[in-house]
Amino acid sequence: MAKTTKNATRRNAAAAYSQRRNKTAEKLRNLAESELDHRQHELNDQLFRLKFQLKMGQTESLKKMRGLRKDIARAKTILRGRQLGLEPAPEKR
Repeated sequence: MAKTTKNATRRNAAAAYSQRRNKTAEKLRNLAESELDHRQHELNDQLFRLKFQLKMGQTESLKKMRGLRKDIARAKTILRGRQLGLEPAPEKR
């Protein structure tokens, strides 16, 4: 009985974690395709500038770089999902 409760607790924790993590993805999913593409280009530019600053010794923000790479990956995943028809486009307002 205790084992079942432990597994249920783990599933609930995993679900809560995925819901927290998906807030950023949900913001991206609500963007139109052109806005999402523009956002991806902005993120790539920010990452380039941050890499440049890192090489010049002006910054040490590795945490920010990791976050940008993850955001870029989220945007690419959503765009690709829309191309394949797996990801629904946002409703027009």
